Amino acid sequence: MASTSKSRIKPKKVRNTIFLNFLILLIVLFLSNIIQNSCPIMANNPLFVLAIESSCDDTAAAVMQNDKVLSNVVANQSIHGEYGGVVPELASRAHQQNIVPVIEMAIRKANIDKNQLNAIAFTQGPGLMGSLLVGSSFAKSLALALDIPLIAVNHMHAHILAHFIDEEGFDKPEFPFLALTISGGHTQIVKVNGFFDMEIIGETTDDAVGEAFDKSAKILGLPYPGGPLVDKYAQLGNPKAFAFTKPKVPGLDFSFSGLKTAILYFIQKQVKENPNFIEENLNDICASIQYTIIQILMDKLKLAVKETGIKQIAIGGGVSANSGIRKTMKEGEAKYGWKTFIPKFEYTTDNAAMIGIVGYQKYLHSNFEDNSVVSKARIEF
Repeated sequence: MASTSKSRIKPKKVRNTIFLNFLILLIVLFLSNIIQNSCPIMANNPLFVLAIESSCDDTAAAVMQNDKVLSNVVANQSIHGEYGGVVPELASRAHQQNIVPVIEMAIRKANIDKNQLNAIAFTQGPGLMGSLLVGSSFAKSLALALDIPLIAVNHMHAHILAHFIDEEGFDKPEFPFLALTISGGHTQIVKVNGFFDMEIIGETTDDAVGEAFDKSAKILGLPYPGGPLVDKYAQLGNPKAFAFTKPKVPGLDFSFSGLKTAILYFIQKQVKENPNFIEENLNDICASIQYTIIQILMDKLKLAVKETGIKQIAIGGGVSANSGIRKTMKEGEAKYGWKTFIPKFEYTTDNAAMIGIVGYQKYLHSNFEDNSVVSKARIEF
């Protein structure tokens, strides 16, 4: 009986072992399926995202393969130079003319077929409403036709996250870091805790830094867009030739309206005394204006580092293309012990690659929109 009893116990242990192994196998397969569905990269599947940017006067499209840029096409609108600034109605019409050929070129340069696309990302806002609608309408239609996810992107988030585009020779910041976003419409210091966890800790109370550059250029009689010209002439001048008072704004906020007024009054006074003052001193004037603006930005950054204890600083936005700002930021590494991140030049101004990198991250988190999503000229950060 004892031997019979033992013979009955052994098969039971075997059955338990088989069941346990089978259960483990099911769990492994289940987890493997989750990983493959939620993280295409881990499954070695290339993820292709078409990105569309149309927030202002540049029509742009890019194709991303995961976090790498396969193509990045931008069509500029030169017509606005005749009016001294962007004309919204003209910008919208130009987007309608440019969007199809720009997207076709982006897909062709990426050397893929449109049916290989996994998602379409577009700029939801902020920006000019007429311009935004062209991009969003096209994105919605194409996503519907291809039956692929639609991803809405905040333009300002894209400027910050452009640093995560995989480019040889460019480091990526680690969370948390400080982002200085400077453009024609925005001036912000943002504490970035994660891809979708950002907090504005300082911003302009009136005009943006890009507007300060452009309006100063207009006062000097330079054509639109004048910011790059101020930078060009500043490199040939003495930055301390003329002193301009820096605005006193508490905390981490900025103000540039007072500086613009001070520059206007200064030029008017000097030209009254010497009609050729601008022509004779253009390089020094531009250098002095640029030096003052850079010092305003640096003062606030130093304060932000002191208050947060974060020494990783990334800059983004169109004005981050300014050579003086880039140079001063790099010098800050040695002076203040910062680690600075400056994006590749083509990712500073409005472009679709920066929209694509956000689209890629949102795809990994299944953060999609349906066709009811709307463009917003002003959008919550």
